[in-house]
Amino acid sequence: MARGARERILTGARGLLAEGDIPTVGQVTAAAGVSKASFYRAFDSHRALLEALQVEPEPAARERILESALAMVGAGGLAALSMDELAVRAAVSRATLYRLFPGKPALFTSLLRTYSPLEPVSSLANSMQDEPPEVVMPEIARAVFRSLNGSGAPGIGLLRAIFFEVSSLSPDAEEAARDLVATILGSVGAYVMAQMAAGRLRMMHPLLALQAFIGPIFFHLLARPLVERVAGFEIDAEQAVVVLADNWFRGMRPDQEGVANG
Repeated sequence: MARGARERILTGARGLLAEGDIPTVGQVTAAAGVSKASFYRAFDSHRALLEALQVEPEPAARERILESALAMVGAGGLAALSMDELAVRAAVSRATLYRLFPGKPALFTSLLRTYSPLEPVSSLANSMQDEPPEVVMPEIARAVFRSLNGSGAPGIGLLRAIFFEVSSLSPDAEEAARDLVATILGSVGAYVMAQMAAGRLRMMHPLLALQAFIGPIFFHLLARPLVERVAGFEIDAEQAVVVLADNWFRGMRPDQEGVANG
């Protein structure tokens, strides 16, 4: 009897998998016509069922997809990425790929969330909101550098891909661009505005202030490999972005407003 229930469960689960989803225990028992008690007599857990079906748990599949997508986007851009080729490279089925990432917009948004400086920078700005800008902004610069250059980091190739895809505002990248802008404005932008209101930074449009901060750092990181080869640039890479952040703060101090306005 138990063996018969196990086979019905496996048959029902395979049918649900063919529709493109990893089914829940409730969905499997309904499809197989058995109780949950019968399910747990046949399988110790939902994971045990997936192992019997030779279905890989989603976290591992998701990680492989993102790693493969990162390499493909870095090499040829988002527009050239083929979802079918991505499934092959990541060794997952098309159903699994589209279940986890319904399309390129969702895929690129996840790439930004996983590999870009977005999350560490936002977390830092939120956690240090009571600290002065001369302390916070250099730390944000360090967070950007470390997220791209630390152990296991994606490197400068991702930064180039982000810059190209977001600036192009292609339909596939627009969702990620909106998410990027909303997250940065809600964290670093909110911090900068609060510091302006407190009189620690001179007043200006917060988007211009963020561009003045981000622009030199991103340009330095993008251009550094070439500059090192051509001009023998020897300043420590992390220290360089801190210097740029310090320069930004000096230009944004309230006592500089009169000088800037002539």
